[in-house]
Amino acid sequence: MDPVDLARWQFAITTVYHFLFVPITIGLSFVVAVTHVAWVRTRRPEWLRLTKFLGKLFTINFALGLVTGIVQEFQFGMNWSDYSRFVGDIFGAPLALEALLAFFVESTFLGLWIFGWGRIPEKLHAATMWVVHVGTLLSAYFILAANSFMQNPVGFRYNPESGRAEMTDFVAILLNKVQLVAFPHIITSAYMVGGAVVMGVGVWLWRRAAQPGASDAADVPMYRKATRLGAVLTLVASLGVVVTGDVQGKIMTEVQPMKMAAAEALYESETGAGFSILTIGSLDGTEEVFAIKVPKVLAFMATGNPNGTVEGINEIKARNAEMVAGIERTYGPEVAVVASDSDADYMPNVPLAYWTFRLMMGLGFASMGLSALLLWVTRGSRRAPTSRWWVWAAVAAPLLPLFANSFGWIFTETGRQPWLVNGLMTTALGVSPSVSVAEIWTSMTVFTLLYAVLAVVEVRLFLRYVAHGAEPFHEPESEPAEDAPLQFSY
Repeated sequence: MDPVDLARWQFAITTVYHFLFVPITIGLSFVVAVTHVAWVRTRRPEWLRLTKFLGKLFTINFALGLVTGIVQEFQFGMNWSDYSRFVGDIFGAPLALEALLAFFVESTFLGLWIFGWGRIPEKLHAATMWVVHVGTLLSAYFILAANSFMQNPVGFRYNPESGRAEMTDFVAILLNKVQLVAFPHIITSAYMVGGAVVMGVGVWLWRRAAQPGASDAADVPMYRKATRLGAVLTLVASLGVVVTGDVQGKIMTEVQPMKMAAAEALYESETGAGFSILTIGSLDGTEEVFAIKVPKVLAFMATGNPNGTVEGINEIKARNAEMVAGIERTYGPEVAVVASDSDADYMPNVPLAYWTFRLMMGLGFASMGLSALLLWVTRGSRRAPTSRWWVWAAVAAPLLPLFANSFGWIFTETGRQPWLVNGLMTTALGVSPSVSVAEIWTSMTVFTLLYAVLAVVEVRLFLRYVAHGAEPFHEPESEPAEDAPLQFSY
C-alpha cells in the first residue's frame, strides 16, 4: 500500500471506532435526562433507579468517546498536513467551538450531575443533564459543519498568495444546506441508538427478573417500563430517520450526483428510475449487467418526483473535464491543479457505496421492526418475553442501529471519493508529503492495538454494570453536611 491508502485506512479505523460511542452518548444523555425529570415529577423510585443505572452506562461510554475523539484531530496534522494547510482557516473555527464551547459545557455539567446528588436543588440538578445533552448536540453540530464543508464547500475564497482556502462567511458554513439536512438525520439516528440500548438492556434484565426464583423478581415492572420506553424512542426516532434521510437524499443528489448514482449502481441516466434491489455491474465498473428494481422509487428518493430523471455514473463522468475547467474559471489555475489528479477517475468505489448504502438502510429498518414487534408483544398486561429468542433480540437491539450508523458514515465518506473536499481537492493530494509508509504503519498499528484494548475495557465494564442491574432505592440526601467531601454518588 502507498501512504495515501494507509492514511485512509488509519483514518477510517479510528473514525468508525470513535463513532461507535457518539450516537450512544447523544441518545443515552437524552434518555437519562428524561428519566431524571420523571423522578423529580412523580417521586416514583423506579425512575430514580433507572436514572442512576442508565447514568452509569452513559458515563462509561462518554469517557471512552472522549479518549478516541482526541485522536481524530491529531491525525489532521500527522497524516493530512496538506489538507490541513489548504482548509485549516475554515476547519479551525467549528472545531475550536466544538472543543471550547460544546465539550466544555458537556464535561462541566456532567461533573455537576455526577457529584451534585443532594448538593444541588433537585430541579436544578435534573436540568444539568439536559445541559449535558444540549452540549452533545452542539458538539455534533460543529463537527458536522466541518464535515459538510468537505461535502459542499461554501463561505470561502481561494487566496493564491497563501495557497489556502480562507473563510469569508462563517454563517454560510454553519448553515450549509448539507449541514441542515445531515444534522437532523444524525441526531434522530443517535436517538434511535440510545433507545435501542435501553430497549436491549431492559428486555434482557426483564427476562432475567421474570425467571422463577430470580432474586430481582420485584424489579419486573421497572425493567418492563425501561424496555417499552426504549422501544418507543427507537420506533419514533426511526420514523424521523426515514423522513430526514429522504430529504438528505434529495440534497445529496443536487450537490453530489455521483454519490447517489454510485449508491444505486446507476450507470446510465434514467427517467422514472427504479430503486435497486440487486444490481450486478461489469468488472470494469462502466455498465449494468443484471438488475432487479422497484420502478420509480429511486426517482422519487432523488428528485421528489416519481417521473424525475436521475443522472447515471457514465454521464456524470463525461462532465469531469468541464468540472475542472469550471474550477479553474472560479478559483484560478492553482486550485485547478489541486483538483486535477491525473490518477483520479472522479468516481467512487461503486460496490462499496452500493452495499454500505443498503446495509445502512437494511439494519435501520430491522431495528425499527424489532422495536415495533417488542411493543406489540408487551402491550397491555402481557407477561415478560421469556423465550430464548429474546436473548438474541436483546443483543441485536443496540447493534442493529449502531452498525447502521457506521455503514452510513462509511457510505458518506467513501461515496465522496476521490474528493477530499468535494470538487476542490482530491484525497491523494491532501496527504502529508513527508510521512512515510513505515511511519503510518507504526501509528496505525499502535492505534488499532490501543483501540482493541479500550474496546475490551468498554465492553467488560458495560456488561458488568448491565449484569449487576439497577441499585436498590435510597432516598437522596436533601441536606448533606457542608463540610462533607465530594464523592461519586453511585
